[in-house]
Amino acid sequence: MTSPHRTAHTPRIRRMALVSMSVTVAAVLSGCSADADESSGTDGDSQSQAAARPKGVVTLDVARATVDEYEKVNNKANAVRDGKLLGTVEAGQVHEQSLADYKQFKTWSKADQKEYGTPFFYKSREYYIPDGDQSWFAVKATSSGTKYEALMIFDKVDGRFKLVSAVYAEETTTIPKVAVRNGFATAVDPSNRVGPLAPDQLGNAFEDLVETGGKKEGQQLAPTQATKEFTKHYTDRTKAKEASFATINYFDGDPAHPKVYALRLADGGVLAVFPSAYTNEFLHKRFMNGGVIIPGERKSLYNPERRPVITDVYQGQGLAILTPSEKPKVIAREFQMVDSQ
Repeated sequence: MTSPHRTAHTPRIRRMALVSMSVTVAAVLSGCSADADESSGTDGDSQSQAAARPKGVVTLDVARATVDEYEKVNNKANAVRDGKLLGTVEAGQVHEQSLADYKQFKTWSKADQKEYGTPFFYKSREYYIPDGDQSWFAVKATSSGTKYEALMIFDKVDGRFKLVSAVYAEETTTIPKVAVRNGFATAVDPSNRVGPLAPDQLGNAFEDLVETGGKKEGQQLAPTQATKEFTKHYTDRTKAKEASFATINYFDGDPAHPKVYALRLADGGVLAVFPSAYTNEFLHKRFMNGGVIIPGERKSLYNPERRPVITDVYQGQGLAILTPSEKPKVIAREFQMVDSQ
């Protein structure tokens, strides 16, 4: 898994092997499953009551087994950095980042490589299983040895549930309480506006921070640690060491997997996991006179040629809180370079 303290250029460290351990399940779900205790009565009232009961995407037992299987396979795949094997239990934005981890692994320090290969587990798991016509469920947990909370999304891909998103909040940030009724969470339509933005508009607003410094859509986001750190890429672009010979610009991008996931919070707000992407362009200042840039070690993995323009592609995801009366708060983000041309 990713280290919660990373920049857009830092290797994703903590999205590593997971090991199966005992967990604490959210009290609201500890004794129920999506279709448990369904009445077997034969009278009309019993039948209608049974039909009216909500049913979840999966049972709690299936959700547990899905996470356990992910842990086992992720552990095995990370040990040898087998992207094909990992793809049997992982998809979406998080898989784009995992594959980049595997490709860039040899450029990391020995300490980072060791950390990546050290097993860890999730404790205090809480399962949020939506009722109704959905294809996914969420899990909140804490990484072993830390106080960092993570929100993970498992969605049905190619006929089975796979991890498609995993976002860590900062150590001092608590992921807010999700609303649970009759044992089930409530999925929210990501196209419905909550305050200034809808969940499916968060990606564009967040990317504006790195493209313009937040002069456009980014103005609709509340200042948080995540937004401030992301904006620094824009404001510090003229201070980077490459700025002496190259013009540095950022542009919004297209997420490889654009699906947005949103849950109703206990206080009436919305918790959203959104995809995001951007590109980072380095243009040699003597472009017209044949100036070329020598790509660094990580960039060379994708294209070793010296060239006048280098464009890095980043894929990521974010976690945000939306309320009707305030600007959305992005409380976590994960990005990794996935290509350089």
